[in-house]
Amino acid sequence: MWCAAFVRVAAIGDQTARPKSKDKELHKLIRVLLADYHQLVRQGVAALLDKEYDIEVIGEASNGQEAIELIDDARPDVLVMDLSMPRLDGEQAAERILNSKNPPAIVILSVHTNSVLAHNLIKNGVKGYLLKMASAEELPLAIRSAAQGKTYVSPAIAASVIDVAGNRGNEAGVGTKAMLSAREREVLQLISEGNTNSFIAEGLSISIKTVEKHRANLMSKLGVHDLPALIKRAIKEELILDES
Repeated sequence: MWCAAFVRVAAIGDQTARPKSKDKELHKLIRVLLADYHQLVRQGVAALLDKEYDIEVIGEASNGQEAIELIDDARPDVLVMDLSMPRLDGEQAAERILNSKNPPAIVILSVHTNSVLAHNLIKNGVKGYLLKMASAEELPLAIRSAAQGKTYVSPAIAASVIDVAGNRGNEAGVGTKAMLSAREREVLQLISEGNTNSFIAEGLSISIKTVEKHRANLMSKLGVHDLPALIKRAIKEELILDES
């Protein structure tokens, strides 16, 4: 099981493949792409990783859609990505990326401590789940582990993620989420951000009528009859990312 793999690398003391030389030119660099809505966070992470002898930041994206486009051009080894981003959030972007040809390893860097969410992402192919409250030493460890095909989870939530895996993820919200298609989750996230039907249609390259159909299907599946109730239910079931 995947949980056995990340237990081996989740300890802070595991200095996985840490290089001894200070000269980056002497090492095969791990090419990293950063994706986070906040520029200050991206700059801080880039500055942190610049101190590592075997890691090179090759680009930055402010949302999931930009990350997908940059991956096609830059071909990073590892994508370090936040979950809460506009246009296409990290969870939806990860799903698309992992279903593409030769995807990079993905490390999620997030404020969300939801163990079910972390478990589902890892189960679907994400190689790391790191909390933004983690120590500075953890991110390079997570990146190196991901680049080696291993799985890394922040020690702060590792035990609870293992529990979820042992219980097959039978917690609130999992069943409901399984009812929704990837496109419906995209539309739901965009609706929750206050976007109009025309904006959503343009952003997803679909018709307004298709957006309206997705909205109707979402209300039917979630058993609600108006927009406020839809958003309330989506937040309760953790179907959208809400930082308010």
